[in-house]
Amino acid sequence: MNHAVGFDNSHYLQEQKRAILDRMGRFPNKLYLEFGGKLFFDYHAARVLPGYDPNVKMKLLQELRSRADFLLCIYAGDIERRKMRADFGHTYDVDAMKLIDDLREWGIQIRAVVITRFDNQPAARIFKNKLERQGIRVYTHRFTKGYPTDVDVIVSDEGYGANDYIETEHPLVIVTGPGPGSGKLATCLSQIYHEYRKGLASGYAKFETFPIWNLPLKHPVNVAYEAATADLCDFNLVDPFHLEAYEKVAVNYNRDVEIFPVLKRILEKITGGPSFYKSPTDMGCNAAGFGITDDAVVREAAKQELIRRFFRYSCEYTLGFVEKETVQRAELLMRELGVKPEDRPVVVEARRAAQEAEAAGKGNKGVFVGAAMELKDGSLVAGKNSPLMHAASALVLNAIKRLAEIPDKIPLLSPSIVESVGELKKNVFGAKTVSLDLSEVLICLSINAATNPMAHLALDKMKELQGCEVHITHIPTPGDDSGLRRFGINLTTDPNFASKHLLVT
Repeated sequence: MNHAVGFDNSHYLQEQKRAILDRMGRFPNKLYLEFGGKLFFDYHAARVLPGYDPNVKMKLLQELRSRADFLLCIYAGDIERRKMRADFGHTYDVDAMKLIDDLREWGIQIRAVVITRFDNQPAARIFKNKLERQGIRVYTHRFTKGYPTDVDVIVSDEGYGANDYIETEHPLVIVTGPGPGSGKLATCLSQIYHEYRKGLASGYAKFETFPIWNLPLKHPVNVAYEAATADLCDFNLVDPFHLEAYEKVAVNYNRDVEIFPVLKRILEKITGGPSFYKSPTDMGCNAAGFGITDDAVVREAAKQELIRRFFRYSCEYTLGFVEKETVQRAELLMRELGVKPEDRPVVVEARRAAQEAEAAGKGNKGVFVGAAMELKDGSLVAGKNSPLMHAASALVLNAIKRLAEIPDKIPLLSPSIVESVGELKKNVFGAKTVSLDLSEVLICLSINAATNPMAHLALDKMKELQGCEVHITHIPTPGDDSGLRRFGINLTTDPNFASKHLLVT
């Protein structure tokens, strides 16, 4: 994997801040900025734009915080059905609370939380109570009456007027939330409606990194965004309104283009005059394209992300989370750019390791699993499962031994410790197998490091696994998955189960 840099993070931060300040200057009262995407740990952007800081948005917000208020929106339906954030492995309500905690650590206080499309859902009420008892202001907004077609009802006391007005102090109001569909846009428009009723001229703008409007429609970075939203059936297109108004090509995505005529009419109804926004692209103030310094590097990085998305959706289909059409969509996008799964080097190496394990264990029952990791220097390390440990466990041990230059014949784990953990699993917990997953092996290694200098040396090398590429030929168990997540590894897996049991623990 090429670890070259293709994105200037400092230049991007400067350009993005300028774009937001320029947009604020258009409105005498306030600018409501719909802030899309992940505020923290935007690893998708970091993967497709090598050099991009996953937390650059927080650095941007820190520079703007003296003139900004922050509102956090969450859709009540997402709370009720316990929708999961696949990238972090927790529910949207937990993600919202974590977001509040993370913002506080950066010196940013949330002005209020807005639960949107609220209809007294039990889980949403519990979430509201929990926040309010921690001293956080919570507002509930019902579904907007008349939306999306009856603009006269939407922009009335029955529509946006039915929502409570949220008091803010600063000229910039950042409106964010976990995931798409959280109600950020409706919250912005509701606030603007109330302020125009008070005689205060406020405006709306949108900030979202992808798609990058000034890159070609079929640029791999934009195609990778399509792959990232394949489960939502989103797709990119040339903004027809921008092309008509300016005779310039700009890339946007279907939902923004589809809603633009309605959104423009709503804004004009609220303000009582013509909107100076002629296209959905006009509404955005996104500068990511200006940070790209090496187009070839970001193209290759985006192609690799296409492969990762294909594997992720393939596994999610096997687990029942997405439909077959999502996998087919991701596969079609790969084909459009001439990319195939085997273009990811760790895929080939992991499958080779699985074949070796099967050949060595011929005649034995069970599933043979292979795993491979690409280190920062481009070298490949493999691991395979055994009666003692999972493939992910063997892989990580082999990788840190390689980094620490420890010969293969020197063990990192004491056999007595491994046997004790195995006995605990079998005789106390009643496990069907004593093979250790990655989380268990990491605990054993940390214990062993107290008396084994080689284990201590290897343990120090673990931080160098951050951002490495890994592929496993079978879907990892929870213990393997959580262990790999802690390393910040870019993981893909083949859509195969590592056990015939329906419940894997």
